[in-house]
Amino acid sequence: MKALISVDMEGISGIVHSSETNPERYDYQRGRELMTAEANAVIAGVLDAEPTAEVLVADAHGTFRNLLPERLDRRARLVRGKPRALNMLAGLDGETDAALFVGYHVRAGEGPGVLAHTMNGEILDVRVTTRAPGDDVRGTGRAVGEAVRVTVRSLGEIGLNAAMAGHHGVPVVLLSGDDAACAEASDLLPGTVTVPVKEALGMAAAVTLHPEEARDRLRRAAADAVTRRTEIPPLTLTGPLEVEVDLASPHTIDLAVLVPGVTRARGARTVAFTAPDYGTAYRLVLLLAQLATIRPA
Repeated sequence: MKALISVDMEGISGIVHSSETNPERYDYQRGRELMTAEANAVIAGVLDAEPTAEVLVADAHGTFRNLLPERLDRRARLVRGKPRALNMLAGLDGETDAALFVGYHVRAGEGPGVLAHTMNGEILDVRVTTRAPGDDVRGTGRAVGEAVRVTVRSLGEIGLNAAMAGHHGVPVVLLSGDDAACAEASDLLPGTVTVPVKEALGMAAAVTLHPEEARDRLRRAAADAVTRRTEIPPLTLTGPLEVEVDLASPHTIDLAVLVPGVTRARGARTVAFTAPDYGTAYRLVLLLAQLATIRPA
């Protein structure tokens, strides 16, 4: 059995402020320690259930250099640094049996949620539209076989990464974070085990579990989740996909439309493209997020 544990930072128990997640701020070292301890709890839970499992841990916050390698459970291997293929899911492949998302947060514009954002804060929303054969709509005059079901999903990091795991046939069996992140996951990923480690009161405030209590719950939940992995369906978004991305900066939009296939869409903040499959859509969204880090000369 092979498991990939993707670990973000904003959804870790005890963390409520950017001073704990930003390498340039005073409380970052404490945040790293809390993050590493929760990763270890999930590693332990996976191995409680599957003692011979191969466990990869993807550092998935900011620089992707946050987890303390010397303090990580030695039974796991660490994926660290950037840029890299699959971003927050580096290490995922068709041989992976289960993905576990630790310390995740709610998408931009939702909440209240602790440190809510999508990617780097420059992406305001990602809407993915899928079209599939559906039931006839009474009064349309179309035959059943001609009917089309249109599904539009607004995705943050939880949805974007879960769909990429699903593109490889991998279910997300566990997610931890604040209560808003867990609610987002439950709505999008039926069957996924969720572990709320804090109750969001706002962008930088929460009622949080004691870190040791959070780790105990995570260990038990991870063991349960991997045991039930075959019962949890992957999130599959079948192409072609129509994607709209709302961006915060006009400069980023100017750069985005230089990418072949990306066009300006409705309003002043939106770009759009069509992707043949979800893997292509995911890579394009990552590229847009990277373009957002380029400042005007």
